[in-house]
Amino acid sequence: MAADDAPCLEFMDWDLDTSTCNGLKQEKQLSASQRRCYSLCRRKSFAAFVASKREGSQEGESTSWCCCGQTFKEHSAIHKHVAWTHDTEIQQLTHAAYEHLLSQLEEEEPETQQTNEREAEPVDISAWIPETSHISEEQLQNGPGKVLLYYRYCQVEDPHVICAWQKALCEKLHLTGKVRVATEGINGTIGGTNMATDVYIDAMRSHPLFKMDKEDFKTSDGGAGCFKDLRVGVYKEIVPMGMDPDVVSYQLAGDHLEPEEFHKEVQALLAKGDLCNDTVLLDCRNFYESKIGQFTQCLAPSIRKFSYFPDYVDQNLELFRDKKVLMYCTGGIRCERGSAYLRSKDVCKEVYQLKGGIHKYLERFPEGFYRGKLFVFDERYTISSNDDIISDCRYCGCPWDQYKLCSTKLCCQLVLSCPWLQTGRMHRLLPHLPNQRTCSERVIPHRSTSQRGMRVH
Repeated sequence: MAADDAPCLEFMDWDLDTSTCNGLKQEKQLSASQRRCYSLCRRKSFAAFVASKREGSQEGESTSWCCCGQTFKEHSAIHKHVAWTHDTEIQQLTHAAYEHLLSQLEEEEPETQQTNEREAEPVDISAWIPETSHISEEQLQNGPGKVLLYYRYCQVEDPHVICAWQKALCEKLHLTGKVRVATEGINGTIGGTNMATDVYIDAMRSHPLFKMDKEDFKTSDGGAGCFKDLRVGVYKEIVPMGMDPDVVSYQLAGDHLEPEEFHKEVQALLAKGDLCNDTVLLDCRNFYESKIGQFTQCLAPSIRKFSYFPDYVDQNLELFRDKKVLMYCTGGIRCERGSAYLRSKDVCKEVYQLKGGIHKYLERFPEGFYRGKLFVFDERYTISSNDDIISDCRYCGCPWDQYKLCSTKLCCQLVLSCPWLQTGRMHRLLPHLPNQRTCSERVIPHRSTSQRGMRVH
């Protein structure tokens, strides 16, 4: 799909509190196909808003619409009222609808084969499927479980064969989660029983292509219930940075530091305090991840997803010029391509990355310099190794770090809302709280050229 044909990700940067005039100005900056996509979301949002005000829908009753204490008998009247009075709400609904559409598209449909590619010949993958006759179905489906997180960069000649093998393997072991396969390697996060995941690890280690060790798998308590289903597919990238792997290759990645080495580097950085101006501790994750947990005194870019990271680097090169950069992410995979991109700019003195990511660091230093929760991309949302809470409830400001999906219709945003505000007392309190707006009203613009990230001390 060409860039001009894709839904415009810059839409996510629009300030929803701007006027209609400003919104139209930004809409004109989009391509024709992108404007059509946005306009469709706006029309549907407008229609849904009007429909919510409708009364007298039963047969024989006259149709009317009630809004703002007024009753409207004509379509034109209610449409004019909504357009004039509720433009801000329509913009919010449009944003939520577009966000929902992007969330669906960002699942990134598996790469289709080239039209001129001949039909692939069947390949026997049975040799790579482990024998499990000695294991009962009960052991594979029930009992204590865990979640595996892993990746391996390597040259994959036929990712569709690996994809078929992974799908068959996971289904046989009753595993759930997501596995991404590409010509540049494999990336997976899966859940199942302890027995099933152990068999999976053995199968991965036995495959001649990946050459993986047991230490390459990050584990945490969980199971198949941590994911809604199993999704295995072939993609252009095993982690979606939006850059051609042939242009920015993992082979250009920064130097890997073991958790012990990384810990010493952070310790030296903190010892210098404000006097340290030659080292940057860079969080490569999204803002909603770093918000609830991060390394002390890190630079945490306010980006919504990893594909915005290259833009962040481009817009803030002076932050890294002649500096030593210490990068980290959840499991290490984003740092591979992220550090490669940063190094390609040729501004840093040195670029290092935490091997195994935060996962491996916390295994070695559960009470180390990483404080707060670790965000994970499954139904758990977070896991923890310490009791620190570094974030607040967005409404009342009390310490809170448990995400929930926003209750706003069509909204896919995660919000920090404490249990007390989920009771009936919330409605009486909200008018007196400073941050009572819905999440769609308070979306942070994630690609502004003025953004330099949030430095936390």
